[in-house]
Amino acid sequence: MAVPKKRTSKAKKNARKANWKNQAKTEAQRALSLAKSVLTRKSNGFIYNLTEASDTFSD
Repeated sequence: MAVPKKRTSKAKKNARKANWKNQAKTEAQRALSLAKSVLTRKSNGFIYNLTEASDTFSD
Protein backbone atom coordinates (compact mmCIF):
# COMPACT_ATOMS: atom_id res chain seq x y z
CA MET A 1 0.00 0.00 0.00
CA ALA A 2 1.31 3.46 -0.91
CA VAL A 3 2.30 5.60 2.04
CA PRO A 4 2.82 9.35 1.70
CA LYS A 5 6.27 10.71 2.45
CA LYS A 6 6.96 12.62 5.61
CA ARG A 7 6.45 16.34 5.45
CA THR A 8 9.55 18.56 5.29
CA SER A 9 9.88 20.76 8.34
CA LYS A 10 9.62 24.54 8.09
CA ALA A 11 13.18 24.95 9.33
CA LYS A 12 14.58 22.71 6.60
CA LYS A 13 12.43 24.40 3.96
CA ASN A 14 13.49 27.87 5.09
CA ALA A 15 17.16 26.86 5.22
CA ARG A 16 17.03 25.58 1.65
CA LYS A 17 15.24 28.71 0.47
CA ALA A 18 17.76 30.96 2.24
CA ASN A 19 20.64 29.04 0.67
CA TRP A 20 19.10 29.40 -2.78
CA LYS A 21 18.54 33.13 -2.29
CA ASN A 22 22.09 33.67 -1.02
CA GLN A 23 23.51 31.89 -4.06
CA ALA A 24 21.42 34.09 -6.36
CA LYS A 25 22.54 37.20 -4.47
CA THR A 26 26.20 36.21 -4.82
CA GLU A 27 25.84 35.60 -8.56
CA ALA A 28 24.07 38.94 -9.01
CA GLN A 29 26.88 40.74 -7.17
CA ARG A 30 29.49 39.02 -9.35
CA ALA A 31 27.63 39.95 -12.52
CA LEU A 32 27.31 43.57 -11.43
CA SER A 33 30.98 43.71 -10.47
CA LEU A 34 31.99 42.31 -13.86
CA ALA A 35 29.75 44.79 -15.66
CA LYS A 36 31.25 47.69 -13.73
CA SER A 37 34.80 46.57 -14.44
CA VAL A 38 34.03 46.14 -18.14
CA LEU A 39 32.53 49.62 -18.32
CA THR A 40 35.55 51.17 -16.61
CA ARG A 41 37.90 49.07 -18.79
CA LYS A 42 39.72 47.72 -15.73
CA SER A 43 38.79 44.09 -16.23
CA ASN A 44 41.49 41.46 -16.59
CA GLY A 45 39.36 38.32 -16.51
CA PHE A 46 37.00 39.38 -19.26
CA ILE A 47 38.64 40.58 -22.47
CA TYR A 48 36.46 41.82 -25.31
CA ASN A 49 38.06 43.33 -28.39
CA LEU A 50 35.75 45.91 -29.96
CA THR A 51 37.53 45.97 -33.33
CA GLU A 52 37.06 42.23 -33.86
CA ALA A 53 33.41 42.44 -32.87
CA SER A 54 32.70 45.28 -35.29
CA ASP A 55 34.44 43.38 -38.13
CA THR A 56 32.19 40.35 -37.72
CA PHE A 57 29.01 42.41 -37.91
CA SER A 58 30.05 44.51 -40.91
CA ASP A 59 29.93 41.56 -43.33
